[in-house]
Amino acid sequence: MNVLPNPLAIASYVAAFSLSWLTSPLAIVIVVSLVVGMLMVVLFGYTSDQKAIGIAKDQLKAHLLAVRLYRDQIPVVMGSYGKILRGTGRYLKLAFKPLLYVIIPITLLMVQIDRYLGGTPIPSNAPFLLTVHTTGGVALNDVTLDLPPEISMTAPPVHVPSTNEIAWRLVGSKEGKYEMKIAAAGQAAAKVVCVGSGLARISTVRLRGHFWERMFSSAEPALLENSPIESISINYPDRNIEIAGYGMNWIWLFFVLSMVAGFIFKEVLGIKI
Repeated sequence: MNVLPNPLAIASYVAAFSLSWLTSPLAIVIVVSLVVGMLMVVLFGYTSDQKAIGIAKDQLKAHLLAVRLYRDQIPVVMGSYGKILRGTGRYLKLAFKPLLYVIIPITLLMVQIDRYLGGTPIPSNAPFLLTVHTTGGVALNDVTLDLPPEISMTAPPVHVPSTNEIAWRLVGSKEGKYEMKIAAAGQAAAKVVCVGSGLARISTVRLRGHFWERMFSSAEPALLENSPIESISINYPDRNIEIAGYGMNWIWLFFVLSMVAGFIFKEVLGIKI
């Protein structure tokens, strides 16, 4: 029986290693893609029935060859197509469980790295928006904002009754992480804003409830369930990685590089996928 590594441990280790030793977003994506490509292949090899997968692939090749060789014999061709469909289903069944073991740690890792590479901190002295979504009613007109000295308001707040939102235009004068306090209907909540440049762990939104959405889009604790505030968000700039003069989201680059690395390691390690 194979003992699988803890997916959370793998995600934390790879994220901590790459982000501790490297400062270039492009270098981080390249290193993580290589590591993930190898991990995908190794995990698939350990969790799959390699012998059965090899047999299933060989049978599919034989049926495809039969279609080409006997294309003038309709009964043989139709029978081969049926065997190809059954063989494909058998192969997918063999590959499904190993793919789950691969996808889970990869997803966890991507979520963690996106905290650093998905967006950039707010540049110093650049305006940004803080938006609070409330439950509506009295709460919308009873929202107050308490700012640290390094963050200042550049315009009066804007109330949007149709969406139960209120937005502030703010600016940060000094690099750092600051906590802004929002109060509504007698209850307080806080939102961290990151001002500066380089790599930083960013959370674009803080949410009430919405467990799955919080898992993928928020790096902060949930708001209280009985809070009149449903969400607090900041419009951080998106980060694009420059390659040959073109800006690219890191996830697309990661996907391409990890797939290429996976195929290379598959051949090197002799693992059937």
